[in-house]
Amino acid sequence: MGTPVSTIRNLGPAVEAACLKAGIASAEALRDLGPDAAYAKLLASGMQPHFIGYYALVMGLQGRPWNDCVGDEKAALRKRFDALKSANTSDRVTDIDQLLDDIGVRAP
Repeated sequence: MGTPVSTIRNLGPAVEAACLKAGIASAEALRDLGPDAAYAKLLASGMQPHFIGYYALVMGLQGRPWNDCVGDEKAALRKRFDALKSANTSDRVTDIDQLLDDIGVRAP
């Protein structure tokens, strides 16, 4: 086993536990994946999306404090986060969900 995820700046025991659940067992594995692929794995494992958590991860992997993200950089990260959230969360409507909505089976 490698170095604990919690040794990365900004990432504590809760993130480490979420990473383990997502199959990311070490700081080295997290660094190898990079922030976007790692966050996608976290979302796929059931973690709820949270923008501050995402940019704290990005900043941590850069060795920066979580609140160092401001201005245009923060806006760009928000776009990346929104794309990751859209592509990797279960709040997407599936074809069957849409059909059930169309015929009034599911409550709005």
